Amino acid sequence: MHMKHLLRMTLLATLAASTCGAKPTVTSEPFGELPDGSTVKLYTLTNDNGLVLKVMDYGAIVTKFLVPDRDGNLGDIVLGYDNLGDYLTETPYFGAAIGRYGNRIGYGTFSLDGNNYQLTINDGDNHLHGGNQGFDKVLWDAEASSSANAASVTFNYLSADGEEGYPGNLNATIVYSLTNDNEFVITYEATTDAPTVVNLTHHTYWNLRGQGHGNILNHELTIFADAYTPVDSGLIPTGEIATVEGTPMDFRKAFPIGSRINDKFQQLAYGGGYDHNWVLNKNEEGKLTKAARLYDPDSGRQMHIWTEEPGLQFYSGNFLDGTLVGKGGAVYHYRYGLCLETQHFPDSPNKSHFPSTRLNPGEIYSTRTVHQFSVQ
Repeated sequence: MHMKHLLRMTLLATLAASTCGAKPTVTSEPFGELPDGSTVKLYTLTNDNGLVLKVMDYGAIVTKFLVPDRDGNLGDIVLGYDNLGDYLTETPYFGAAIGRYGNRIGYGTFSLDGNNYQLTINDGDNHLHGGNQGFDKVLWDAEASSSANAASVTFNYLSADGEEGYPGNLNATIVYSLTNDNEFVITYEATTDAPTVVNLTHHTYWNLRGQGHGNILNHELTIFADAYTPVDSGLIPTGEIATVEGTPMDFRKAFPIGSRINDKFQQLAYGGGYDHNWVLNKNEEGKLTKAARLYDPDSGRQMHIWTEEPGLQFYSGNFLDGTLVGKGGAVYHYRYGLCLETQHFPDSPNKSHFPSTRLNPGEIYSTRTVHQFSVQ
């Protein structure tokens, strides 16, 4: 038997033996106070295999995720902060739930049924990630639960009609679950009382080597997509759906991320790094489809992503610049983390040929994304 396969089997057997019969658990504790005096709670989810996921009800933010490497050593694989105060001052959406609309809407405008809507402009000339106070900056109602196979936290938030310019009262629910299959499952649901647009996603910055332990350029990435959506200088899709063939966007086979970020990449006007939407190869809409695989050869950790969404945004941490100090005093330098955001396409409300993000009264917005962790 190949040594790395034997090592993986030994690791999993050791983890299972050490926690045999244990039920996934979830506990909570105070994590600080908001300026209005509201208490923020931190929830700790632990599965049978010893994986630990920490999330808080402010922004539905993932603050820590402990996952074993090929030697069984737990490491924190998400960027973030040790205290609430840092999340309230300056954070590039570390670990947060994103809404009402993940990604960008050009010039912050769109029309529904002949009505024009102007959203908050917070990214150059455009609207990004729900505006100045998107879902990442609100206090969610939260309820913990556990079953024989998973520990979960259910978050609920009512986004009022007109919030950040969006029409309709939107009732949003997000469930985070940590399963005994070493899966981090995110389930989204939403309803509205007036026609609106919605595109919820999640914005964890991953580093499978461990947060603060170098950049992600050696991570090997596979994206199961034959096409992507090219963008203009403001990162708004041009409307074209282009083949990845012969471009640095071709991750149909695993490549080290750093092998594609070079002078040629910059000359192609991609901004010196990835911040693009891939059009996933979908066999059937609304069904789980393999979206991506991320592998770190140093630690042996790997993450597979399945989603019901049609797109995946890969962002290579281009705007991290060493000014943010994270957990344990780690300085987050250029490309010290990456994001893989399952989603509908950016600017879909203005691109009629993109999959629709419209939600009508009486309909239920429902989608799911699964992150599964293992070692190799």
